[in-house]
Amino acid sequence: MKNYYLAIDIGASSGRHILGHLEGGRLIAEEIYRFSNGPETRTDASGRHLVWNADRLFGEILAGLKKAGEAGKIPLSVGVDTWGVDYVLLDKDDLPIGGVYCYRDGRTKDAIPAVHERLSYAELYSRTGIQHQPFNTVYQLFDDVQSGRMRGAKSFLMLPDYFHFRLTGKKRREYTDATTTGMVNARTHVWDEDILDALGYDRSLFGELSQPGTETGAFSEEVASAVGYRSKVVLPATHDTASAVLAAPLRGRTPYISSGTWSLLGVERGSADTSEKARLLDYSNEGSVDGNFRLQKNIMGLWMIQQVRHELGDKYGFAELAEMARQNGIADAVDVNDQRFLAPESMTDEIDKAVGRRLSVGERAYCIFNSLAKSYAESLSALEALTGERYDTLNIIGGGSKNEFLNELTAKYTGKKIVAGPAEGTALGNILMQMAGAGEICSVAEGREIIRNSFDIREL
Repeated sequence: MKNYYLAIDIGASSGRHILGHLEGGRLIAEEIYRFSNGPETRTDASGRHLVWNADRLFGEILAGLKKAGEAGKIPLSVGVDTWGVDYVLLDKDDLPIGGVYCYRDGRTKDAIPAVHERLSYAELYSRTGIQHQPFNTVYQLFDDVQSGRMRGAKSFLMLPDYFHFRLTGKKRREYTDATTTGMVNARTHVWDEDILDALGYDRSLFGELSQPGTETGAFSEEVASAVGYRSKVVLPATHDTASAVLAAPLRGRTPYISSGTWSLLGVERGSADTSEKARLLDYSNEGSVDGNFRLQKNIMGLWMIQQVRHELGDKYGFAELAEMARQNGIADAVDVNDQRFLAPESMTDEIDKAVGRRLSVGERAYCIFNSLAKSYAESLSALEALTGERYDTLNIIGGGSKNEFLNELTAKYTGKKIVAGPAEGTALGNILMQMAGAGEICSVAEGREIIRNSFDIREL
């Protein structure tokens, strides 16, 4: 009898349900449902904000679960992963307070200096090892204090934890996603109570952290009735990058790029590096399984080309844009990590302003890919300087690994051998942790060997 595991992988631009099972020592993966995602605009008394429609996303989760039942492939377990930092505040009746803000919303502008009056960024980094980003949860929550949204809050759940709660009625806070908040101590692996206290965050909101592979519980009666069967939730690494890196066919200390809407470049380490050097080089330490860390840097990623494509009415496919870029090389480049590209009114106009002239579609695509590859090379050099190690291989995983032109540019600027794939790394890593929870595999190393033998991994 086959044991099916269902990964519900929700990214900032799309989500997918992928079923996996082992067959003859290979992992067989099958996409059964896909849906679009993106932040919505809401205007209230405080202005225009970007928010996530969590109710719609949960409806999509249920729709994909139904598809598994209709296909006669009822999963032994399911698990949800999403991007990091975003969360839900629940009131005494377990109802969301004020919706779910998107990390690209600019509401933390006043909160950041207010937080740093109480705890400097240097102090926060020395405790958590988390790279400064204006959307870090630690800053978002302080805006909730300033706006009054925190009043009446009885629970804090990261977004995938909230979806697991709605599936089971049980609240668990998964560790890897919690580390993206900037409030988990890098040495103790638990919420840093000194940070919570200094910022006036009620400790009782947060709850104990659970490791990937932990069983949360069975579907509630309501969910089981809606989808037509009863399964259980087993925690994956709920932060999508953590899941993606678990599926990377890494050997030894090979650096990786998890390439999607964001690009995360880093390397696995046995302990966090919270040194002043790491802080100044802008490297983050995010939690992984078995007490390990991902020493990595956030890079703007394919968000820029996604937005340009959307502004063109989705007229061109990504492969078509890559080919147009290949045919329209230019000298212009931009700093892809400049905050001007985080959530501009028009990405097309913002790029053209940055280079100082109007670009053609192909030139703009080239500018994005070329600038990204240069940023990868600079970040990898900084990583080598930080770790004192020299790497000869770079593993690119995630949807961006399919972009052969970007891979070629990355090889050119880094001078490294590029290993590309698997493309659905996040969902595969999600599945591997569910399998580990069920005892079907014994370790991450075993899971990676299965991945290596099951999917197309390309080298250049």
